Amino acid sequence: MAEDKNRSESSEEETSLSPPPEEPKKQKSGAPEWMCTFSDLVTLLMCLFVLLFAMSTTQQESYKELVQSLRSALGAQTVPEAGTREGLTMHPVPSEEPTDNQQIDELGGMIEKEMEEIVSEVRELVLFNKLGGEVSVIKTEEGIVITMSDLLLFSEGGTKLSDKGYDILKMVAAVLSKLAYHVKIKGHTDSSPISSSLYPSNWELSSARASMVVRLLVDNGVPPQYISAEGYAHYHPVATNDTAKGRALNRRVEIVYERDSIARQLSGMNTREK
Repeated sequence: MAEDKNRSESSEEETSLSPPPEEPKKQKSGAPEWMCTFSDLVTLLMCLFVLLFAMSTTQQESYKELVQSLRSALGAQTVPEAGTREGLTMHPVPSEEPTDNQQIDELGGMIEKEMEEIVSEVRELVLFNKLGGEVSVIKTEEGIVITMSDLLLFSEGGTKLSDKGYDILKMVAAVLSKLAYHVKIKGHTDSSPISSSLYPSNWELSSARASMVVRLLVDNGVPPQYISAEGYAHYHPVATNDTAKGRALNRRVEIVYERDSIARQLSGMNTREK
């Protein structure tokens, strides 16, 4: 009994001597305090970048007005079109007048478009009249070349136009008469020698055939000041002269619109318009 009493007394003493339990700490709600400083820093950086961007970008319309105003006050060519300001690059104001390169590109586009239209019209003529094996048209570096077979136009060794050749040339003239560009009519023969009182050589024969085509085109509306005849004999073959087929291909008349001629005409038209 005494031992139990002592144990109870010792337990009561331990209980009275032990500190009271601590209350749990209350956690603060919301973001930590350092986030306020960080958000202020980010906001300042964003404002700095916006300010730098605004300083480095110049509105073109406002800049042009400023340049014109300064030029009128100080004289032409005294205000630079581009420069630097405090290490920031000023964007050049685009010129209102086209540069030489722009004019060349524009003229080249006009030439290509005109040549494509001519080729398209002649191809329609060839397809409509089923002349695929006798008349052809191609666009080359030289220009536009319309080739007509010698067998279609003339009798062998002569310069008299066949009835079919005459009809086809009239249709070709209807297309060419709408064009105000210089056109060359080139006569070609094969290498077979010819000797007669009218045509002592292939030079005279090729020239006479080209002249015959010129006269017919002029009679059907092609302006005479835009046309010329040239004879090349057999010195510009497109096939071998060793076979009958090759010689037939070499006997031909070419109607040529040179690229340079079209360019000169279009360039002159643009100059007159300005």
